[in-house]
Amino acid sequence: MGNRLTQIATRTGDAGTTGLGNNERVSKDNLRIHALGDVDELNSHIGLLLCERLPDDVRNLLVEVQHQLFNLGGELSIPGFELLKPEAVLALDEALAHHNAALPRLQEFILPAGTRAAAQAHVCRTVARRAERVVVALGNAEPIHDAPRQYLNRLSDLMFVLARVLNRMDGGDDVYWKSERLAQQNATE
Repeated sequence: MGNRLTQIATRTGDAGTTGLGNNERVSKDNLRIHALGDVDELNSHIGLLLCERLPDDVRNLLVEVQHQLFNLGGELSIPGFELLKPEAVLALDEALAHHNAALPRLQEFILPAGTRAAAQAHVCRTVARRAERVVVALGNAEPIHDAPRQYLNRLSDLMFVLARVLNRMDGGDDVYWKSERLAQQNATE
């Protein structure tokens, strides 16, 4: 891996380029840099979610996710490098199955709302989806491993499920979209 940062303001990026972990310089609008930025933003939003009151198992899961996102960023920073392991994707699958099992089936779309923690989980979900889209675009332009794309896909699903869990933490519920179909269905019942 590249050197650890010892000096933050280097001025080497003033011309619109930045360094990768292998010391290669690329344009700041390079897909790899977009992917790195979106993963970093996602990690920051999860850090913000961790400021909320959370069940211990959710907190521990999110701390592990932050570490795995750092691994993902490290992998993205060095073309051809593998740091995020398939086991990290499996861990998200297990967490997804565990938390989803306790939730009622959805009958309608839900809004990204409810408690502040749930709303922040929805922000994490949407940033994870954006990061996934950029990683897919990067993978279409140059070879990357499967785990980064898969991890972000599972993580966005998990954040949706965790938002539902967090809305129920103190006896709350999902915030349902008031669709015409749902209104008609409720009127006939």
